Amino acid sequence: MSISTATAPATDAATDATAFEQHRGMLLGVAYRMLGSFADAEDVVQEAWLRWSADDRSDVEAPRRFLVTVVTRLSIDRMRLAYRQRETQVGPWLPEPVLTDEGRPLGPAETAAQRETLSLAMLRLLQRLSAPERAVFVLREAFDLPYEEIGGILGLGEAHARQLYRRGSARVAGGHDRFTTAPGKHRELVEKFLAAARTGDRATLEGLLAQDVTLWSDSGGKVSAALRPVHGAGRVARLLIGTIAKQSSVDFRIAEFNGQSGLQVRLGARWQVCAFEIADDRVTGVQWMANPDKLALLTPKD
Repeated sequence: MSISTATAPATDAATDATAFEQHRGMLLGVAYRMLGSFADAEDVVQEAWLRWSADDRSDVEAPRRFLVTVVTRLSIDRMRLAYRQRETQVGPWLPEPVLTDEGRPLGPAETAAQRETLSLAMLRLLQRLSAPERAVFVLREAFDLPYEEIGGILGLGEAHARQLYRRGSARVAGGHDRFTTAPGKHRELVEKFLAAARTGDRATLEGLLAQDVTLWSDSGGKVSAALRPVHGAGRVARLLIGTIAKQSSVDFRIAEFNGQSGLQVRLGARWQVCAFEIADDRVTGVQWMANPDKLALLTPKD
């Protein structure tokens, strides 16, 4: 899926930059949803800018479509490499959380479907998909592109794009409808979780968890964390309370990650992130991000 990078004739740099900036939010949104990494998404968008500013665009009639094509294909190339690298990571791999209450542009998030494709829960599930399946799913679900356009972006026929979407949807169907909790309800449960964790009330904390809750910890093999998913309300509650109790100094802050309330947690001198998957007024999943490589933009400034 290579894209021509022929040198362009001299053009108005300011016009080039303006045209690109008009679509930057969408491009970041595409790349982040496909890669699950904000840092990688920024790298992809930067590479797209270099191609945009260097290519001969005399025959480009639709800049948005051209740029989305470039970003999608670059993301697929990077995704395939990332999937191979994640197979050797120590412990689970989780998507990189993004503080969305600071106005980071990640494409449209007006509809419930668009917000769900941005959620950490969905980004975790999308790891089940092949790179082409994930690309089609993202472009259809988050950006509502027609199959004909998606096929053109990926160099596929329309029928093949539809087939990939159906297959990808089926592979995430087991959890696809579990994460549509109203923002106010989501925050309320996070506040209750915080109160129980802060006081060490294991019984109350356990009562907030679904019986089949799962906790995943992403340490990147660089800090101490559970190396396998932990299942069950009792085991997850004991692990969380025990982890907090071992620390001489702990702090909690509620913040918005990927459009949903979560916690910034300081254990000793190290800040980490706790994100929640919620359904039917219970926490069904806990994503604990301890990997320092994914926390640089998430550490409170004060």
